[in-house]
Amino acid sequence: MEFNFGGVAFILFVIAIVFVVKTINVVPQQHAWVVERLGKYHATLGPGLNIVIPFFDRIAYKHILKEIPLDVPPQVCITRDNTQLSVDGILYFQVTDAMRASYGSSNYVAAITQLAQTTLRSVIGKMELDKTFEERDHINTSIVNAIDESAANWGVKVLRYEIKDLTPPKEILHAMQAQITAEREKRALIAASEGRKQEQINIATGEREASIAKSEGEKQASINRAEGQAAAILSIAEASAEAIRKTAAAIQSPGGSDAVNLKVAEQYVAAFGNLAKTNNSIIIPANMGDIGGLIATAMNVVKNQK
Repeated sequence: MEFNFGGVAFILFVIAIVFVVKTINVVPQQHAWVVERLGKYHATLGPGLNIVIPFFDRIAYKHILKEIPLDVPPQVCITRDNTQLSVDGILYFQVTDAMRASYGSSNYVAAITQLAQTTLRSVIGKMELDKTFEERDHINTSIVNAIDESAANWGVKVLRYEIKDLTPPKEILHAMQAQITAEREKRALIAASEGRKQEQINIATGEREASIAKSEGEKQASINRAEGQAAAILSIAEASAEAIRKTAAAIQSPGGSDAVNLKVAEQYVAAFGNLAKTNNSIIIPANMGDIGGLIATAMNVVKNQK
């Protein structure tokens, strides 16, 4: 019987290649592979070149150490005021312990999803509808804290939770829209009334300032008229005093007395003439031809007065 050495060599070559392939393993960056030896946890392979024993060791789990977004399915939650609210969110987590992630839970992704939903229902149930829209950060923080405590046993770190959408029933949406419209109309009316109030204040202030300015003008005009009248009276008085001084000086001068007597005689004659015309009656002196005597009588009166 002839032995085929070529076939045996080929089989040994194939076995050698398989042995090398099974022995040398290259783990990518941000990955972790869990190795079991004879069905028991042996080691966790990090990034780079790693050697395992074929047929004794096997790579049981491969984990990605990057941050992973997990879409949490929408669910209906009941608020504290008994209002249904559909909530949709997204969870971000990261595998920090490959061994725990492999053996801590049969499916840590499903466990995290269920825990996020139950925690979300619990948090929403403690809040009223209006607060759910205002307290998104509080909701996100509460869910992360609750999940992270349990996820530590699964080798997973929950980084953050974000609510994508909060959808109340259509009736509630309509009521909220009506409320928002009413609030906006209220603010518009308040703004309009404030505008009218400010307008009235401005008008009143303008009228008051105008009245003050007008009264100040009238006051100044009265002062100016009074000063003008006083100046006129003073000027007249000064003129009269000057005339009297000049008259007195003229009387004291030579021939002044005769001039005064003549002036008085003329005024006497003029006054007699006016008296004669009173009441449309003419008074005629008894002796029309004795005009000289009449003047002499006037001169005697002046002398007697002097």
